[in-house]
Amino acid sequence: MRKLAIVTGAAGFVGSHLCERLLKDGFRVLGIDNLCTGAERNLRSFGHDPHFEFLRADCSEALSLPTCDWVFHFASPASPPKYVKLALETLRVNAEGTRQLLQHCERVGSKFFLASTSEVYGDPIVHPQPESYFGNVNSYGERAMYDESKRYAEAITYVFTKQKGVDARIIRIFNTYGPRMDPKDGRVVTNLMHQALEGRPLTIYGDGSQTRSFQYISDLIEGISRLMKADYQAPVNLGNPVEFTMLELAEVVKKVTGTDAKIVFEPLPQDDPKQRKPDIALAKRILDWAPQIKLEAGLTQMLASLRS
Repeated sequence: MRKLAIVTGAAGFVGSHLCERLLKDGFRVLGIDNLCTGAERNLRSFGHDPHFEFLRADCSEALSLPTCDWVFHFASPASPPKYVKLALETLRVNAEGTRQLLQHCERVGSKFFLASTSEVYGDPIVHPQPESYFGNVNSYGERAMYDESKRYAEAITYVFTKQKGVDARIIRIFNTYGPRMDPKDGRVVTNLMHQALEGRPLTIYGDGSQTRSFQYISDLIEGISRLMKADYQAPVNLGNPVEFTMLELAEVVKKVTGTDAKIVFEPLPQDDPKQRKPDIALAKRILDWAPQIKLEAGLTQMLASLRS
């Protein structure tokens, strides 16, 4: 008998890749998504699998869910344009949605897996960011609905773990890219790749000196799979520690796509982190995990998917 995993945010970028991996690993999967940012097209490659079921619903509501082995909470707008537009929904899914799902895990004895984010570190003054860093977060700003609600989601998961006995895992996801990203999600990789393919100028915010570290989606999913098997309940960074400036990223995009588009500059948004790089020593130690896909190779794979 296959084990049952419930995945919220199943029609999203990361959630859909997670569903696909769980099915390959022998799970039955109940995918839940209200499609406010997810897309049913992301389910096409596995949606007809007899072991997959899709429920269009909002996990912030009190749903009647079956007994299961795992609950993966990956539902939330995750790009600045989307979580600013859906501010209250973002707060609610990371607060009330997390509570509802943790209570279900407590009732049926299932394990819980929370997708948190590197945004809990805010605009960091410690670099790179280890899990022990408490962050530099603006609780009253344009990104607060996402940053603070994810911090709350971690806090309530901690309480259910320590006081209610729920067996939980938490990952802090750093910038991730790959097939099935929403072309309008406003994140830098999708912006640059689509601008390049459409022959438009490449937009850089600020002077382009700010940095990010980019991991390919398959590396993230492998880290998730390994953490499922580990006996470790505190947050774990999953990201690529190889750091790029935005100008360096734009040059790699130009090389991969073959565009000669010029670069244009726009003002840097409020509270946009100046640097972001994970310390993955913990993931290396407890999971024997490190990213394998280099940026140029990953963007090449993403380009092939976009063109198809």
